[in-house]
Amino acid sequence: MNLRVQGPGPTAPFLGARDLFETERDLSLPVEVRLRDDPDERTWAGHYDDRHVLNISRQAASSAMARELALHEFAHMARHEESHPSHVQSTEEVLYLALAGRSVERRKLAHCYQIANHMKDIYADDITLSVGPGEKLLSFLESSLASAVADRPAPPRPGLRRISTGADPEITAVNAAFAVALAERHDLIDDDHRLYDLAHAAADDAPSVSIGRFTALFRELGTDPTESEYRRALVDGTREYVVESGQAAD
Repeated sequence: MNLRVQGPGPTAPFLGARDLFETERDLSLPVEVRLRDDPDERTWAGHYDDRHVLNISRQAASSAMARELALHEFAHMARHEESHPSHVQSTEEVLYLALAGRSVERRKLAHCYQIANHMKDIYADDITLSVGPGEKLLSFLESSLASAVADRPAPPRPGLRRISTGADPEITAVNAAFAVALAERHDLIDDDHRLYDLAHAAADDAPSVSIGRFTALFRELGTDPTESEYRRALVDGTREYVVESGQAAD
């Protein structure tokens, strides 16, 4: 893999991720790593005719998760190069198919894009976890979910339902389902892992969202779907969230 890091900053995490990635995979196009000054910059990959670009903040590049973040983005690049359905399917097309004739609030629509991103991440991490260990990823999922679940008021008085305030409880529940599904898909957790307790708490905060159904949806995505099979799974996930939860307005 042809890898180039632009700007001052650490290079070891990216070289280490490349070495791990190349034990099982390779990329046809070169990879350009762009280190951003904004600490809130989301790590993401851009795809062009002649290269891939990994955008990451300097803060993230210096974190304990830097190698794993880079490896994850390399996996997205590989899925893009192989034209995997999860990475070429238009999310807008699926939303049109799933929600035609319905009026959906902007918040819920944004969450549908998050569900599509989770499906992309499942397929990217099938590669990530085939070339690298999953301990750090599991810890990251656990800490991220714990932060979202904890961002709520003190335990309510009897008869009052607890809700998450800072993080939207409904998408937090979907995020919990994704975390559990990914961990189960790759046998990363035992039955008594704390992730299950956190997912249960997220479910309590969002009774309209079925964590069980979303967990099954993410966990059981076919390893090599056709375009039609993947489109159907994404339509099902969108309808499960917007229609089956009773949140859409006709």
